[in-house]
Amino acid sequence: MSAAAEGAGPEGGAGGFDASQSAAGGRNPWLIAVVVSIATFMEVLDTTIANVALRYISGTLAVSADEASWVVTSYLVANAIVLTASSFIAKRYGRKRFYLACLGLFTVSSLACGFAWNLESLLLFRVLQGFAGGGMVPISQSILADSFPPAKRGQAFAIFGIAVVVAPVVGPTLGGWLSDNLSWHWCFLINGPVGVMAFALVSFLVQEPKSAIEERRRLKRQGIRMDVVGFLLVATFLGSLEVVLDRGQTDDWFASGFIIAFAIICVASFCLMIPWEMTRANPILDLRMVATRQFGSCFLVMMATGAILIATTQFLPELLQQYYGFTATWAGLALSPGGMVTMVMMLVVGRLAGRIQPKYLIATGATIVALAMWDLTRLNPDSTFWFFAWSRIYIGIGLPLIFIPITTASYDGIPRDKTDQASALINVARNVGGSIGVSIAQNVLAFREQFHHSRLAEHIVPSNPAYQRTMEQATNYFSMAGGEAGARERAMAFIGQQVQMQTAYWSYIDVFFALMLISASAVPLALILRTVKR
Repeated sequence: MSAAAEGAGPEGGAGGFDASQSAAGGRNPWLIAVVVSIATFMEVLDTTIANVALRYISGTLAVSADEASWVVTSYLVANAIVLTASSFIAKRYGRKRFYLACLGLFTVSSLACGFAWNLESLLLFRVLQGFAGGGMVPISQSILADSFPPAKRGQAFAIFGIAVVVAPVVGPTLGGWLSDNLSWHWCFLINGPVGVMAFALVSFLVQEPKSAIEERRRLKRQGIRMDVVGFLLVATFLGSLEVVLDRGQTDDWFASGFIIAFAIICVASFCLMIPWEMTRANPILDLRMVATRQFGSCFLVMMATGAILIATTQFLPELLQQYYGFTATWAGLALSPGGMVTMVMMLVVGRLAGRIQPKYLIATGATIVALAMWDLTRLNPDSTFWFFAWSRIYIGIGLPLIFIPITTASYDGIPRDKTDQASALINVARNVGGSIGVSIAQNVLAFREQFHHSRLAEHIVPSNPAYQRTMEQATNYFSMAGGEAGARERAMAFIGQQVQMQTAYWSYIDVFFALMLISASAVPLALILRTVKR
C-alpha cells in the first residue's frame, strides 16, 4: 500500500496492523472472510438464479414472459438503490447491526418469494430482497478490508471474489436443476437455511471495530444527518437507469413512452445529482473519489468486468437452450467447469496479488478474457458442449486476475472512514456494468439479427442456382421420407429454418465480438493505475 494508505488504513501508529481496529477482533480473520462470503454468495447468486426459471414462473403464475422478466428487473433496481445508502447507514447505526438487519430481511424475503401466490406478491418480495441484498455486499467487503492488513487483503479478497464471481456462474446451473427437477420456488427457498446459518455466525464472530464505534458517536454528537436529497437523486438516477437498460430492448427503446419517461427521469436526476453531491460536506455518494485516477480507473474496469461476467452468464445458457437443444440443467453445467477454475484461480491470484503489481495482473486478465470472447466467435452449428465449457474455463482464468487486483487497488489511498464508500461505489460499478453489458448484448443481438437475416434472405431467390440446387435436394429428401404431397412446402420451411439458425449464430458471434472489445478496453485503463508501494 502507499504511504497515504498506510497512514489512513487500518494500521496502528507504527505501521503495524492494530487488531483492536479489526472487525475480526481477536478471532481468526480468515474465519470472518468465509462467513461474510457465504452471505455474499447467497446474495449475488440471486441476481442470476431466477433467469433460467422465468418460463417456469410465467407458466405457474399464468403471466406472460415479459411480465415474468420483472422478477429480475425489480431485484436489480432495488439492489442498485440501496447500495448508495449503505455506507452512511452502516456508519450512523452500526455496521454489524445494519449487516444483520439486511441479512435477516434477505432471508425472510427469500422465503416469502418461494411462497409467493401471484406475480404482484413475488415482485414485492423481490424488491425487499433487493433492498436487503444491496446493503450486504459492500458491507461484507468493508468488513474484509478492516479485518486484514494491506499485505493480506489480496488473499482475503480472493475468498470474497469466489463468492462474487462464481455465484453468477452457479446461479443458472442451480436454478436450472431446481426448476427442472423440483420447482422454481426452490430457487428462493434454498436461501432460508443458508441465511439462518450466516446470521448466527455473523452475530457470534463479527464485531464492530473501535474506529467504527467512535465514528458513529462522532456523527451522532455532531448531529450529522443522512443526505436525503442526495440519496433520492442517486437512487432515482440508478433506479431509472436500471429500468431503461433492462427493459429498453423489450419495450423497443424510444418507441416506448415508458422508456422515454424513465430516460428523462434518469438524465434529469443525473444532472441534479452531480452539483448537489459535489457541494455537500457529507454526501451520500462521494463522487470526488470517482474523479481520481486510481479509483476512477478501478471503477471503470469493474464496470467492464461486471459487463462480461453478467452478459456471458445470461446469454450462453440462452444460446444453448434455444439453438443447441440443451435443457436448463445442461446449459448451466456448461458454465460449471469455468466456475471450478475460477475458484482455484482466486486462491492463486490471492497469492500473486502480494507479489505482482495490480495493474499488470488486471491487464493480463483483461487480455485473457478478450481472447476468450474472440474464441467464442468460432461458434458454429456443430459446436459441442466442451466448446462452450472451454470458453468458460478461459474466462474463469482471466476474471480472477481482474477482480482481486482491482478490488485491492481500489482501496489504495482510501482513508478508513471512506472504505464503506469505496465498497459501495465498486459494487455500484459491478451492478451497473452488468446491466450495461446485458443491454449492449441484447441490442447487438437484435439489430444484427435483422442485418444478417436481410443479407441471407437476399440469396433465397429462385434465380439463384445455389438456392435451386438446395431446394431440389430438400424436396427430394422430403418426398422419399414422407411422400410427394407437401414435400416442396416442407423443403421451403426447412430452408427458412436454416436461414433463421444461421442468422442467430452470426448474431451471437457479433455479441461475443462486442464483449471482446469491452474487455480489451480494460487493458489501457489498468495500465494507467499507479504503482502500489508495499
